[in-house]
Amino acid sequence: MTSSLAALQSFKQCPHQRALSFQALLSPWKVRMNESPPSSNDDAQAGKQRAAQAALEYVQAGSILGVGTGSTVNAFIEQLAAQASRLRLRGAVSSSEASTARLRSQGIAVLDLNAVDALGLYIDGADEANRARQLIKGGGAALTREKILAAAAERFICIIDESKLVTTLGRFALPVEVIPMARRYVADRITRLGGRPVWREGVVTDNGNDILDVHGLTISAAIATEAAIDQITGVVTVGLFARRPADLLIVGHSRGVDRI
Repeated sequence: MTSSLAALQSFKQCPHQRALSFQALLSPWKVRMNESPPSSNDDAQAGKQRAAQAALEYVQAGSILGVGTGSTVNAFIEQLAAQASRLRLRGAVSSSEASTARLRSQGIAVLDLNAVDALGLYIDGADEANRARQLIKGGGAALTREKILAAAAERFICIIDESKLVTTLGRFALPVEVIPMARRYVADRITRLGGRPVWREGVVTDNGNDILDVHGLTISAAIATEAAIDQITGVVTVGLFARRPADLLIVGHSRGVDRI
């Protein structure tokens, strides 16, 4: 653990900085000076729709598609269904029961990843993203299956509205999926690494596990942070997608989209 702690020095905060992070959590309209203010709800919705529409350009007719979870992905599923006759998808592999139900309601067949020879493309959203295409995911508690699909796919496209694009990851609390009996132990270890874990009570993942949301981190060394939390016994998945970032980040805004 000594080497992991050394690697994490770059993202630990001093007490004053942690206090600022906590104030930011209590006052979501106050943001750090190196990040853009959140856009209005209308702008965010427009950005999600534009990012979802842009992602359709990368879906090949007759393919099997990996599909993630979340509000931007929901917009993508609706637009995907509208193009069903043109795309003639063989099916989709879903990252959550919620997305599975939504896909089936649109007449899109859902396949088991174990029955698929290859997954060419996976499309998902994120709770935060930086310009290195590193992500925080797991606000919808589907991070483990999302990480599996991202690893299995030849190409991973992340779609977000511009309010999710940040300079430094960590404003959004970092989700960690844990085995229930290890929740307290994992929380203690994460506290030693400088985070403030909060149990997301009443939430059980599709895999039957618990979620800890880790506040107070400024994640400037995302790969080291991911590795350090992953190695804690009892952790199933940490919602940092840094060792396997997105291959393409599509950022929707009121004026169109940017591709990173």
